[in-house]
Amino acid sequence: MAKEIEFKLALAPAGPEALRRHPRLAGLEPRTTQLGNTYFDTPDGRLESERMALRLRHADGRLLQTLKTSGQGSGGLSTRGEWEWEVMGPGLDLGRLADLPPIEALGEGVLGELRPRFATDFAREIWWWEQDGTAIEIALDLGEIESDAHSVPIRELELELKDGDPATLIELAEALAERVPLRPSDTSKAARGAALLAGRWTLPDGGSAPAWLHRAVVALDAHADTGDAAFREAAREAFLQLAERHADVEPMARRLAEALRHDDWLNADTGRTLLALSRHLPDAVALG
Repeated sequence: MAKEIEFKLALAPAGPEALRRHPRLAGLEPRTTQLGNTYFDTPDGRLESERMALRLRHADGRLLQTLKTSGQGSGGLSTRGEWEWEVMGPGLDLGRLADLPPIEALGEGVLGELRPRFATDFAREIWWWEQDGTAIEIALDLGEIESDAHSVPIRELELELKDGDPATLIELAEALAERVPLRPSDTSKAARGAALLAGRWTLPDGGSAPAWLHRAVVALDAHADTGDAAFREAAREAFLQLAERHADVEPMARRLAEALRHDDWLNADTGRTLLALSRHLPDAVALG
């Protein structure tokens, strides 16, 4: 098992082009690949309920099978367990999958119930960034999540730590945010696909300061995919709860709540404030 440590960021429509022009990427040549992914689960969503994701990915002529387990994090930064290996296809490698501890823990019968549930199709531009012993893969994903006749766009940036200090991820995100309209995102493509399939989003509870931040970020993820203003209001309320309960972050939280009153709230200033709040509240919560 490998541990995936990454910072996930959602971009405004102008974000991809602003990213490509960012000075931090100057002199770095991106590699582009097309990724087609099919996600599997039981009809009753057993893997989703255990916060796991299972996919087959077509990439550069190879077929990769990946199982990801529930993560810990908040404000865009996450750590997850991950198993990935190449398979012959065309379907799942059930034999090796059965030997993985998270699948064994689900008990007998789960493997026989696995079915394709939804798909993602996106282009990925990858830059390899290195500095002072730290290596980070910068991946820009542009495409769609598809379920039945419904789809939502993918426009996100993933900063994945390959070597070095995890703190560098948020430092790089902050540097990119100086010129790129972006924000932290706590919802994986798998969780977004499951919400699209179900036709509903469920927001996490608040409570601690990191939990209120997580609730706000997931509400913004839900608003981006549904366009439902109620989710933007839920994010505002979560920031107000942060402001009222935690004096050390009150100015930042109130600034974000005020920004969400406006339709054009996702800009570089709001993104930088969200990242500053994430840095100030580093404690992890359970992620979907």
